[in-house]
Amino acid sequence: MSLILSSAPHIRTGNTTARLMGNVLIALAPCAAAGVYFFGLRAAIVLAVSTASAVLAEFVWQKLARQKVRISDLSAAVTGLLIGLIVSPTVPWWTVMIGSFFAIIVVKQLFGGVGDNFLNPALAARAVLLASWPTRLTSHPAVGFNVVDTASSATPLASMKGISLNDLLFGQVGGAIGETCKIAILVGLLYLLITRTISWRIPVITVGSAFLFNLAVSGSLNDSITCILSGGLLFGAVFMATDYATSPMQSYAQTIYSVLIGVITVVIRRWGVYPEGVTYAILIANIVAPLLDRFIPQKIYGVTGKKKEVKA
Repeated sequence: MSLILSSAPHIRTGNTTARLMGNVLIALAPCAAAGVYFFGLRAAIVLAVSTASAVLAEFVWQKLARQKVRISDLSAAVTGLLIGLIVSPTVPWWTVMIGSFFAIIVVKQLFGGVGDNFLNPALAARAVLLASWPTRLTSHPAVGFNVVDTASSATPLASMKGISLNDLLFGQVGGAIGETCKIAILVGLLYLLITRTISWRIPVITVGSAFLFNLAVSGSLNDSITCILSGGLLFGAVFMATDYATSPMQSYAQTIYSVLIGVITVVIRRWGVYPEGVTYAILIANIVAPLLDRFIPQKIYGVTGKKKEVKA
């Protein structure tokens, strides 16, 4: 009889980085399509430039560093597309190019590559762009079917007057390219759940905690429903907070992590300088995530209960 010795992991699946990232790209497709439909050719250019820049940045970096080129794992494409989806369609093409280069080289590659970054690359890039060009990032065009007004209009978070829930659900509001149509985001969430790319815990608890906390401080049901359907909360909960590399591994830690995002988002929205707080809420939670995994008691594999003391 022979014994086979191997290092962990001992439980293997057919999932690969390329397959998981491919599922995320498919899930993002409805958001990208809705953004191009509502904002037109300019949105398509922003998405194309941001995605291509991210892939190019990773390719050039890995070539210069004499590393194996891994752009086929699609992680850079996902980062680039996310950057395009979380900015206004009116931003210049060079803005998202800078964001993609920063996300891939500074946030991802300098920390070791895919899986080793401690911040979500796309959100870190958005935070830098927001600090550098706040007006460009927070000015959103008025939306109509295939019509984009040249004048900027307030986002739903800044002024909710005259905006119905139907407008919020179907994308008839100003905002970032990928965040306006909530139906498209929900379609993407459904696909990710069916393919088991993500679990329900983080997106559901994030949105639920934001709803309950906003209800507690506002006392208004309509205001709380508007809160979760406005801005980038739903998009961030589905596509950003669930990032494998920057979210906790344990279920209890994921619960605390999700509640933290929901509460901080509402705090920034109601009492902060910026009308939107999802970016900073998720980045703060990213920093806390390793501590949650470390200090929250883990369930030890093979242990079913407390060990009974043996009396002498």
